[in-house]
Amino acid sequence: MRPLADLTVVTLEHAVAGPFCTRQLADYGARVIKVERPGTGDLARGYDRSVNGLASYFVWLNRGKESVTLDVKQAGGRAALDRLVARADVVVQNLAPGAAARLGLGWEALAARNPGVIVADISGYGDGGPYEHKKAYDLLIQGEAGLVGVTGTAGEPSRCGVSIADIASGMYAYSGILTALLTRERTGRGTRVEISMLEALAEWTSQPVYYGHHGGTSPRRTGATHPTIAPYGPHRCGDGREVLFGLQNWSEWPTFCREVLKRPELATDPRFAGNTERVANRAELTPIIEQAFSTLTADEVVALLDRHGIANGRINGVGDVARHPQLRARGRWRSVGTSAGPMEALLPPANLGGVEPAMGDVPALGQHTDEVLRWLGYGPAEVAALRAQGAI
Repeated sequence: MRPLADLTVVTLEHAVAGPFCTRQLADYGARVIKVERPGTGDLARGYDRSVNGLASYFVWLNRGKESVTLDVKQAGGRAALDRLVARADVVVQNLAPGAAARLGLGWEALAARNPGVIVADISGYGDGGPYEHKKAYDLLIQGEAGLVGVTGTAGEPSRCGVSIADIASGMYAYSGILTALLTRERTGRGTRVEISMLEALAEWTSQPVYYGHHGGTSPRRTGATHPTIAPYGPHRCGDGREVLFGLQNWSEWPTFCREVLKRPELATDPRFAGNTERVANRAELTPIIEQAFSTLTADEVVALLDRHGIANGRINGVGDVARHPQLRARGRWRSVGTSAGPMEALLPPANLGGVEPAMGDVPALGQHTDEVLRWLGYGPAEVAALRAQGAI
């Protein structure tokens, strides 16, 4: 039995943050019923068509869920939604600011009917404050939380290449729900879990905030090179490819000079003797390293660094990740079904002893509407009437 197998989760979600949270719940056995708008569904369904005609975002975020289409602006659709949330252990929403409350899905309203329910609200900026009603998308939160300001090159700031604000808030919603479930086991009562995308990402950017706020200067944007540790970042090899490596403790520098650079005298060179000096003199150090690498391929550099215990990695393309030998060797891929045929998906990173994640199919829009309505007690004629009204 999977650890969350006795939970029913109802989610009014779109895009990334809410779906990322609830996919974690589905992977560990929860029944996740995803309420979507008839005809269009989750807006992420239309982001792209790169996965055999399906959207990469939707395939990534929605496996193992049941898709139910309800027009909650119609009386019939709204009544079905009310029946649905009344049977939920957890309700998750990341609708536009104020939308859930207008639907009667706020914590107070739901708890009055179902005292054990856990309600997770994910928003851009949280309740109260001058930004309460402001719309929020991932990139905008990356900017507001300071991430764009410390990412990129000296000449140009950059967004993080993944939806990191959405992912951060989705994971905090997931962990918050699990914490609330533990609390309910003790007290018998549910609670509200409120997640702000800004606060989630601000937590993740706290180190540069501390560094800049108390140190007086913001960390410099240095591309893929670490701004405060050297050497730590990409270095070009003789075949034109780059290898990432870093030195994290004092004993690695003499080893690196002696065994990799074949320049033992650099270990005591006053320009490079400590990390602070190496950061200050990075412009002199990098050409020395790349000269030593100039007669070696990237694979040879990786082998040399591995041999002498220097942490390193390659700059992989997304195709390299899909074929990564470590992921393959550890059996991290599973086949999941979609309306466009089976495809591979990565197992969730948390490996629980004796538990195989559910890794369910990616639902087509409205695929489970009739089944869920029957579970709620609707007869065939009632379902047909709702369909005729356009409510499902």
